[in-house]
Amino acid sequence: MADVPGLDALDPQGRTVLVRADLNVPLRDTADGGKEVADDLRIEASLPTLEHLTLEGARVVVMSHLGRPKGRFDEELSLRPVAQRLTEALGTPVTMAADVVGDDARAKVDALEPGQVVLLENLRFEPGEEANAPDLADALAALGDAYVDDAFGAAHRAHASVVGVPERVRPAVAGELMEAELKSLSHLLGSPPKPFVAILGGAKVSDKLGVIDNLLGTVDKLLIGGAMAYTFLAATGHDVGKSKVEEDRLEDCRALLEKADASGTAITLPTDVVAADEFAEDTAHETVRVEEIGAHRMGLDIGPDTVAAYASVIADAQTLLWNGPMGVFEWEAFRFGTEGVARAVSACTGFTVIGGGDSAAAIRQLGLASEVSHVSTGGGASLEFLEGVDLPGVAALRQGDSG
Repeated sequence: MADVPGLDALDPQGRTVLVRADLNVPLRDTADGGKEVADDLRIEASLPTLEHLTLEGARVVVMSHLGRPKGRFDEELSLRPVAQRLTEALGTPVTMAADVVGDDARAKVDALEPGQVVLLENLRFEPGEEANAPDLADALAALGDAYVDDAFGAAHRAHASVVGVPERVRPAVAGELMEAELKSLSHLLGSPPKPFVAILGGAKVSDKLGVIDNLLGTVDKLLIGGAMAYTFLAATGHDVGKSKVEEDRLEDCRALLEKADASGTAITLPTDVVAADEFAEDTAHETVRVEEIGAHRMGLDIGPDTVAAYASVIADAQTLLWNGPMGVFEWEAFRFGTEGVARAVSACTGFTVIGGGDSAAAIRQLGLASEVSHVSTGGGASLEFLEGVDLPGVAALRQGDSG
C-alpha cells in the first residue's frame, strides 16, 4: 500500500519543487495584537524534507492549509506567523506570498534562486482547494516542475493540492515525513512481531469501528478506553448511566465482539471507571466498578485497576498501536487513565506507534514522545489508513510514471 516513490527518486537540482506540507499548527495572540505559532511540532516535522531540497539546489515552493477559512481570506488564519517560525527553524529566509496563485505568488516563485524557499498563502483561502477544482490545480501545477507530498495529515483529503497537482506534475514523490508515516503504519498491517496490542480510545466509537474491524485477526489484544468504551459496555448489557453511548452503534459493537471471538482477538473493556455527576471539570467524582456507575452518573476516565491491567498487557507487547485518550485528559481529575497508559506505552520495548490526534498530544505533554517508535502527525489519515483505505494523496503519488 505504501509502494510510492520517495525523495531518492527525485533529482531536485535546478528544479522548482512544489512541496505540500502540513503546517496546520495552532496559533495564539501576541501582546502586540498579532499571531504566533503555539506548537511547532508539524513545522519541525517538515524540516528534513525542506532541508534536503534546499541543500540539493531546488527552488522550493511550500503549500499548506491552516484551519477552516471556508474558501475565503481570513486574516486570523494567514500563514504569515508560520513563515516566520519556519524561517527560524530552517535557518534560512522563507519568503511569504500574499496569495495562493495570484500575481504576488507567481512573482515570488519566479524570483526564487536555488536553495531559496517561498511559502504560499493558506490554500483554503481558495474555494477550489477543497473542491479539487481543475483551474486551481492547473494554477498550482504551473508554479513548479516537480512535486513532493510531505503532508500525511492531509493525505485522506482529495483536495487540489493533494491529488490535483500530482496528476499534473511529474515527478511526484513522497517526502521524508510521508515515507516515515507510510512505513510505520504499513508495518502494523503486515506481519508485525507478536503479541500485537492495540489500544483504542477517544470520544466516538463510530470513528473506530472500521479500524477495529480491519485489525481483528491481526492484533492479539485490543484494549478499549475513552467514551467509546461505554457503547461497548452497554452492548454487553452494562448499565452505564449517563455515560456517552451511541445507541445506533450497539449492534455494530455486538457484532464486532462476536467477530473478535471468532478471529482470536481478545477485546478488553474497563472494569472500573471514574464516575462523575456531570460533564464538567470541577464536578464531583469517584472511582467505582463499572457495575456501580449508577443511573445518574457518567464515566469520564478509566480507573486504576483498568490502568494496571492494561499496563500489564502493554508491557508484553512486541508491536503496539495507541490511538485515542482513555478519558477527558484535558481535565486534571480525569487524566489518570491516559497518563497511565502513556507511561506504560513509553516503557514498552516493542515497536510502538501513536496514531496521532489526542494521543500524540498526551504523550508530548508528558515529555515521552521520544520514548516511542513513531508518533503520527495525522490523526484522521492514520485512522483511515489503518481501516485499509487507499488514501487519495498516497494513490496520487503511485499513479503512472514518477519521473
